[in-house]
Amino acid sequence: MPEELTATGTEPQPATHAHGAGRPGTDGDPATFWENFYREREQIWTGNANKTLVREVTGLTPGTALDLGCGEGGDAIWLATEGWQVTAVDISATAMERGARHAADAGVRISWERHDLDESFPEGTFDLVSAQFLHSPVERPDERQAILRKAAAAVAPGGALVIGSHAHWPTWVTTPPHDVSFPTIEQMLDELDLGPEWRVETAELVTSPSTSPDGVEGERADSVLRLRRG
Repeated sequence: MPEELTATGTEPQPATHAHGAGRPGTDGDPATFWENFYREREQIWTGNANKTLVREVTGLTPGTALDLGCGEGGDAIWLATEGWQVTAVDISATAMERGARHAADAGVRISWERHDLDESFPEGTFDLVSAQFLHSPVERPDERQAILRKAAAAVAPGGALVIGSHAHWPTWVTTPPHDVSFPTIEQMLDELDLGPEWRVETAELVTSPSTSPDGVEGERADSVLRLRRG
């Protein structure tokens, strides 16, 4: 999920482009849910890359990269400008069309693939796999866990898996709009069940300021993992 909504929008809600069971109004179809989500406005996200991704990738030697749940392309475009050969994946055709336009404006080349990650996954291995904020109100039980395991399997030897996750709702959210599970770092590592060839390079909880649409000041906590495959 991209870093934040546009200035006229609201605080980002946890979302994934992996998807599973539907919510009311989607007829059980996650693609419909996310198409409706993106069609609500001409631009949802600011276009900025996620800070967790920038922090963990800056300084790495560019190679091939896979961006899961690319949305309107903020992360993918930033990676491409840094010299990475990027494959960007989303379930929403509308989101990827916007991303492709933004990439053209930025003068970078990106390979765009439409996937419901619960059903299909990009082929091949990558020097970097990025999974930023894959939470969803439309996922099946254990779906996120299965997708992150696929993400780990797609990391080439010597490559890195970077996972950014919300740890809690922002402090100003008193009534969550939907039920989403926020796994801890320890839970994610247990669920990934990585082999001995992996090492943990970053496992950190990051707290940052967060302001509600009504101007209420607060903060939000996110977790970041960077895992290296030997």
